[in-house]
Amino acid sequence: MTNSFGYLPKSHKILWIALRVVILAWGVYGLFHGSVVEFLEAIFAIIFTHLWDFFQIFGKKSFIIEVDYLAQTMLNIFIFVAVCIGTTLNNRTTFEHFDLVTHFGSGFLSAWFGYDFANIVYRKRGDLGPAMSSLFSLAFALSIAVGWEVYEFSMDKLYKMTLQRGNDDTMIDFIACAIGAVLAMLLVAFLRNGIIGKNKEEIKKMRQKEKEKRLLKDRLYDEYMKNHKEEENK
Repeated sequence: MTNSFGYLPKSHKILWIALRVVILAWGVYGLFHGSVVEFLEAIFAIIFTHLWDFFQIFGKKSFIIEVDYLAQTMLNIFIFVAVCIGTTLNNRTTFEHFDLVTHFGSGFLSAWFGYDFANIVYRKRGDLGPAMSSLFSLAFALSIAVGWEVYEFSMDKLYKMTLQRGNDDTMIDFIACAIGAVLAMLLVAFLRNGIIGKNKEEIKKMRQKEKEKRLLKDRLYDEYMKNHKEEENK
């Protein structure tokens, strides 16, 4: 992993604060223009922009405190776009296709988080490997998409809502999410394994050291087992 875990750069902190201020201003504007729902949506959105802070405060010694701040930055941007832009378009215009942006963004964000999440959880056992991490991130993102569509279906059936407008709408949502997930899976895998990024040489050296350490560990284990068998045969 890169050194992007465990601390928050000033530039990201400023961005987080700016996005929260804009979301709050949007909510207050909605409140004074007859939309209490928009104000409440803004409040809940601001709470979700503090997830990384909650991880650091309440995570204590658990793996959750190792969540990358970059994932929260992307989440904050996603929340801002979905709430301030998406809700405004849905409530005040006849534009009907912004849903594709939110599903693409959710797939991208879920896959990015899923890649790091898999490595954080598996770290005590060793290196999970790029292939398995990528597969998990993709499966994680698609699982989130399935869960969301189940939620929309349930709300439509229980409360006569119109979140799902038919089979085509559901499948297009899945496809948009899958495209975002695949793109994020590739980008985060390349970034974490030193193929792209400003720290790629440093990451490659670290990966090489980890590989050499694993090989040494395996060699020592094989030698131990070989000597143990020889002693038993004496």
